[in-house]
Amino acid sequence: MKILVVDDEQLVRWFLERALTRLGHSVKAVSSGAEAITTLDGGGFDLMLTDLRMPGENGSTLISKVGEIPEQKRPRIIVCSAYITSEIAEDYKNGGIGVLRKPFKLEELENAISAVSGIA
Repeated sequence: MKILVVDDEQLVRWFLERALTRLGHSVKAVSSGAEAITTLDGGGFDLMLTDLRMPGENGSTLISKVGEIPEQKRPRIIVCSAYITSEIAEDYKNGGIGVLRKPFKLEELENAISAVSGIA
């Protein structure tokens, strides 16, 4: 699976890139929503993991912009954040978006990917 990781924290990007690569995925990591949109314009991503709180274009804005991508080219999305309330999590899940609360374990990451990919 080709995965785009979007997080402003370098350590989080590094961890996710290494963990996902070890799980057999092709990974590209970027530090902002604006950079993610530019990267997604190239197409070919199956999944995007994004933080919610980032300087500039935050994760919510990024998710809205991804929603404008034609469905056949749109990656599935997992929100990966420490700032997810139960209400927000429920809204995202109802919209087909995965939720992963930081901090998380590798097994939880794998489960979130399986859930949004329909591999459960």
